[in-house]
Amino acid sequence: MNDREKRLAELLLEKAVKFGDFTLASGQKSRYYINCKMATLDSEGLFLISELMLDKLDGVECDAVGGLTLGADPIVGAMAALAHKRGRKLAGFIVRKETKDHGTRGQVEGPIEPGMKVAIIEDVATTGGSAVKAIEAALALGCEIVKVLAIVDRRQGAEEKFALMGIEFDPIFRKEELGL
Repeated sequence: MNDREKRLAELLLEKAVKFGDFTLASGQKSRYYINCKMATLDSEGLFLISELMLDKLDGVECDAVGGLTLGADPIVGAMAALAHKRGRKLAGFIVRKETKDHGTRGQVEGPIEPGMKVAIIEDVATTGGSAVKAIEAALALGCEIVKVLAIVDRRQGAEEKFALMGIEFDPIFRKEELGL
């Protein structure tokens, strides 16, 4: 691990990881829970996450980053801002869990258009279900998925699901790298 990864791992273990009996969004049971919002809503944590995820897009043709609300929201905004500071044009978008029933009735918010190459952002990947919802919404708009990025891969099926879809999966950490 490089210094930024080591520091982010420390922050995650200090602020985001809890032990006990938990039911995950996937319905699976777990002895630990990772609430990455404790890191993505922390100034240092969000900065490190955004930097590390942007690094994973170096050399990748990518026009936008986005993901399912709420886990992706802070990361998407920070990545777009940091990309600008690095001299890279990168739009952000957010996928609603349900299509809104008023206004434009859209499920996706943000300046993305058909033909754009996009990366999907996830905080914690378990089975990949949340990222798949975002992938489906982006595909429905005519976008091409270039990569799925996550803070942590719990190693419970997400990587295999994305491989079957032909999409590269590139988490910052796999659970064992955090000692989980």
